[in-house]
Amino acid sequence: MGKAVAFVSGKGGTGKTSMCAAVATCLAAMGDRVLCIDMDVGLRDLDLALGMGAEPQLPFTDLADGTYGFDDLQPCPVSENLFLLTAPVTKTFADIDEGAFRAFLDRCRERFDWCLLDAPAGIGAGFRLSAVFADECVIVTGGDDAALRDGAAAASHLRTFTDAPARVLVNRVSPPLLRRMVRTVDDVMDRVGLPLLGIVPEDSRVPLACAKQKPLALYTRKGAASACLRIARRLKGIKTPLTAR
Repeated sequence: MGKAVAFVSGKGGTGKTSMCAAVATCLAAMGDRVLCIDMDVGLRDLDLALGMGAEPQLPFTDLADGTYGFDDLQPCPVSENLFLLTAPVTKTFADIDEGAFRAFLDRCRERFDWCLLDAPAGIGAGFRLSAVFADECVIVTGGDDAALRDGAAAASHLRTFTDAPARVLVNRVSPPLLRRMVRTVDDVMDRVGLPLLGIVPEDSRVPLACAKQKPLALYTRKGAASACLRIARRLKGIKTPLTAR
């Protein structure tokens, strides 16, 4: 039985979608079958981060309502283990039946090792639907004080509707701040109120990879890509340091 993990954030601009795509690609490269679901109804862009912007994709609602089946999914061109369901552009969250979505996720767990849900930014309806049936949540935040405060608010909101474990991923950390964070990991966890899954450095190759429509982990093995590989290993329960030694 696979595991559903929701990538969420308290606000936009944290790089959540890039992180979800990069971790998914790393898991697939490690031999796991991975399904990415873009939950940003009406504003989809996970396909770009996965390098699949030119490929036609099924919306997750078409599988949830039985219009199509899992046999209709095509793997990502760069990995036979990686699959994508995009967000619908003609529906709203009010149109999505929670019971049907929960049953759909159960079917996903039967077919994939990992189901990564890329939630829309903020703590609205999409945040809740992405996380309420997940087995684990990853809160993506920045490393500055305001971002960590937003991450703590997102963690607090999660606790109002799910008991699923959650961890924080601190993204786009500048080198000076990275060195300080490594020394004060306990402080970071205390401020957000969650265990720390990983720290990802600021890396100009992330937007470059997206612009070239190539998954980050296949564009480079350094910087943020290396950090995402460590995060993927930690998700799998493999003992791995937070940062490169």
